[in-house]
Amino acid sequence: MLGVDAGGTGSRAVVTTPGGSIVGSGSAGPGNPSLSGPAAVRAIGAAVRAALRGTDPASVRAAVVGVAGISGLAAVAEDFELQWRAIGLTCAVPIVGDAVTAFAAGSAARSGAVLIAGTGAVAALVDGIDVVRTADGWGWLLGDEGSGTWIGLQAVRAAVRGPSALAAEVMARAGVDTPGALADWAGRQPPSAFAGLCPLVCASDSPAATAIIARAASRLLGTLTDLDTSDGPVVLAGGLLTADTPVRRRVRAALGARATVAGDPALGAARLAARQAGAPLRRS
Repeated sequence: MLGVDAGGTGSRAVVTTPGGSIVGSGSAGPGNPSLSGPAAVRAIGAAVRAALRGTDPASVRAAVVGVAGISGLAAVAEDFELQWRAIGLTCAVPIVGDAVTAFAAGSAARSGAVLIAGTGAVAALVDGIDVVRTADGWGWLLGDEGSGTWIGLQAVRAAVRGPSALAAEVMARAGVDTPGALADWAGRQPPSAFAGLCPLVCASDSPAATAIIARAASRLLGTLTDLDTSDGPVVLAGGLLTADTPVRRRVRAALGARATVAGDPALGAARLAARQAGAPLRRS
């Protein structure tokens, strides 16, 4: 079985037995086709070749590739098909959104919800290898509420409105000492700069930081509610919800036994491949 997780920062591939034991792995550069185009195809191919080192590609019975930026797939679909043949894969290689593989990385169920919060935020209802519907995921200007970028923005907004322990921390990180200078700094920053403030907020014990974290968890839970899910499983994915953050603790407490935390999404993709091949699907 071959599973791939490809995103904006890197690509990882694993080859496993039908039961889930890893027999090969490989990694390469960014694999988001919406951001990197054909370069993403080459990066994913490099990760797959590394994972297959010592394994006959023709022995791969099933494969699933999960990518961020699947909206850019159409432009490079032919490149992927040519690459699979060049590698020597003879099985079908479905390419799915990263929400699908994230869900499989946290649950052996066929369907359920995945709540992803990292730099951005989105919730998705998954059935098999299909995303049935989504909520939020509109980017930092229009949505991604409760995400790392959203949290950083709230911290800057709070800091320019009045003095607090959090305001002092934010200004120190930005290298400024007045609200006006902080406003000027904020106007020059890309979204990643605000996301970079999220760890500071998560680590702060100031009342202002605690309030922002509480609102972030509430917004994420609201996004899940907007998804209109049943009482099925919810997989938590993305850096804010897989690491031990105060946001994750609040979200897990609210969801109770419904929530599990995603593991390795490349292994999730391999488990989906096993299901496609009719092998038992299990969580490790």
